[in-house]
Amino acid sequence: MNAPCVLTVASLSPYYLEGLQAMGVEVLDRLHERDPEAFARQAHRIRAVAAAGDSLVPAALIAQLPALEVISVMGVGYDGVDLPAALERGVCVGHTPGVLNDDVADLALALMLAVSRGIVGADAHVRAGRWHTAGRPLQRKMSGARLGLVGMGRIGRAIAQRALAFGMQVAYTSRQQKVDLPWAFYADVAELAAWSDFLVLITPGGAGTRHLVDARVLAALGPKGYLINVARGSVVDEAALVQALANGTIAGAGLDVFEREPAVPEALWSMEQVVLTPHIGSATHETRQAMAALACDNLRARLAGQAMPTPVPECAQRAGR
Repeated sequence: MNAPCVLTVASLSPYYLEGLQAMGVEVLDRLHERDPEAFARQAHRIRAVAAAGDSLVPAALIAQLPALEVISVMGVGYDGVDLPAALERGVCVGHTPGVLNDDVADLALALMLAVSRGIVGADAHVRAGRWHTAGRPLQRKMSGARLGLVGMGRIGRAIAQRALAFGMQVAYTSRQQKVDLPWAFYADVAELAAWSDFLVLITPGGAGTRHLVDARVLAALGPKGYLINVARGSVVDEAALVQALANGTIAGAGLDVFEREPAVPEALWSMEQVVLTPHIGSATHETRQAMAALACDNLRARLAGQAMPTPVPECAQRAGR
């Protein structure tokens, strides 16, 4: 019996590739991009697509794969997958929530500390030999401050629990109020921003949240407020953010994600009140191994005709889970 054929659509983590190899599947690494003619000959054999969190799996690609059964994304976000096209074809889409909660929450707190205490600038100050010749301005205390969370899923809760250890006050907004949580709920993002000292974004990307944080929200956050984005770059109107930082509308920002990755607006490069990281929310060995294992589990289960451990919510709803 021939091994199942899997198409990769991105430069996958070595842990994901190792997992696929261990499964004994035949891996066609980005064949649709490297050799379109060979891809056309092999397309009818492809039963699965292996993707990363920022991968694009458009309807046009799905339409070329008549045997496709599963798209397994190594990542929580899956906004690059044309989900309506997949659902119409009966293709199950899996992702890897849960296993990266701690890493993303840790990074959110790290960015909060880095930007409010000026840690990156202080490091550069010492390395430049300026400690003995120039002082550093006083910074913002984080303990006891107000934390507003845009999104209250697994990662939002993990961030909130860490913030409580800093004695922070917590409030949030989400698609609906969580009855099991004691923290204040704001239906409007701008109202939450006006209350917050730190506004942390941890909401899914996609059309429903595109530019959710715009000039109005940034104005509400105000000149003493900090924006932290560990969600998706599309959640923020990047042009409005650059302007807000340049004119002092907000105090600073810690950004792990951007609208057009890997492109980052050049205007941000020289802003000392901004900390930039290259989408490293889950970038630890331990978490990437766990994500790869779950992505492989999803793929393996579907190819065996079984339910995936972690389908995306839309697929889970369709399956009645």
